[in-house]
Amino acid sequence: MTRTQKDLLRTRLAVAASAAAVAATVWGVTSLLDPHEPASPAHENVARRTGDEPPAPDGAGAPGAPSGIPEGIAHASEGGANAVNITIDDGPDPRWTPKVLDVLAEHDVKAVFCMIGPQAKAHPDLVKEVVAAGHRLCDHTMDHDTGMAKKPVAYQQAQILDARRLIEEAAGAGAKVDYYRAPGGAFTPESRRIAAAAGMRPLGWNVDTKDFGRPGTAAIVDAVKKQLGNGPTILFHDGGGDRTQTVAALDQVLDWLHEQGRPTGFPVRTAP
Repeated sequence: MTRTQKDLLRTRLAVAASAAAVAATVWGVTSLLDPHEPASPAHENVARRTGDEPPAPDGAGAPGAPSGIPEGIAHASEGGANAVNITIDDGPDPRWTPKVLDVLAEHDVKAVFCMIGPQAKAHPDLVKEVVAAGHRLCDHTMDHDTGMAKKPVAYQQAQILDARRLIEEAAGAGAKVDYYRAPGGAFTPESRRIAAAAGMRPLGWNVDTKDFGRPGTAAIVDAVKKQLGNGPTILFHDGGGDRTQTVAALDQVLDWLHEQGRPTGFPVRTAP
C-alpha cells in the first residue's frame, strides 16, 4: 500500500469514528427525553398540592424499567369502579397502628399502610402485624420531607430506597413494598422513575380527610362524603400525633361505605 493510500484510509477511519460518536451522543440525549413528562415545573407544583398528576392517568406513562410498574400516579382500585382504597400514612405507631388495625379487622377491610422508614425499623412487630393481616405496604420515605421535590435526585433516591429497605427488613419473610407515596404529594418525574424501577407504584390520593390536623371526627367523616366523588383513594393517618379522631372517623366511614354498597380494595399497581 502506498503512502497516499494509507493517508486516505486513515482519513476515512477518522470520519467514520466521528460519525459514530455523534450518533451515540444524539441517541443518549434522546433516550433521556420522556414524552410522558410535563414540560412545566408548575405542573409538579400541582402534584405536590393534591397528590394528583392529570397528564399521567392510571396505567399511563412509560413503565418503570426493569420492573414493568408504571410511573403514573395510581388512584383507581383493583376492586373495580365502585371500590374504595383506604390508605394510612406516617406510621407505624405503637399506640395508634394497633387501634387502626382493630377497626379494619372489625369491618373486614384491607388497607395500604404508607410507612416512614425509621418508624418501621423501630417497630418491626407492627410491620409484621400489618403484613400478617393481609394489608399492603407503601414507602413514605425516610424523613417525610415535603420539600424533597426541590432536592437533588440523589437525595430523593436515598429517601425512597433507604426507606424501602428498612420497611422490607422490618416486615421480614420476603415481604415487599408495593407502593411509593411522596410526602405531601411532592412527586417528581425522577422520584416516580426511581420508585417504579424498584417495583413500587407511585400512589396518590383523591380524598384528603385533613385528619392530621384533628378537625374533629365529624369533619373527617364529612370530608370523605363530600370528596369521594373526586376518586376512590382516601387518605388517613396512624402516625404524627394523637389519632383518636382518625380511629373513630375510620370506623364511621367504613360503616357508611358499607351502607353505600361501596367495597374496598387496593390501588392498581400495573397497567391494564
